[in-house]
Amino acid sequence: MSNTDDLRALLDTVLDAIDIPFPATGGDLDKFYALLDRRVILAVGTARGALAEAPADIAWNVDYLRRKLAEHPPNYPHADEGASR
Repeated sequence: MSNTDDLRALLDTVLDAIDIPFPATGGDLDKFYALLDRRVILAVGTARGALAEAPADIAWNVDYLRRKLAEHPPNYPHADEGASR
C-alpha cells in the first residue's frame, strides 16, 4: 500500500470513529455522548501518533484505531439501524 493509500485509510478510520449514529431516543443521549467522547479521544491520539511517526508506519496506526473502535461500538438503539452506511 502507498503512503497516500495509508493516509486515506487513516482519514477513513478517523471519520468512522466520529461519525457514529445518533440514538433513536433522547434517553440514550448520555450513552451517545460518552461513546463519542471515547472515540474522539482514540482518534485524536492515533492521528497525533501517525503525524509523529514515519509515513511508512501509518498502516499500523490505522490497524490500532480499528481494533480500539471495535471495542467501543454504538451500544444503543439508533435510528439508522439496518440501513447501510
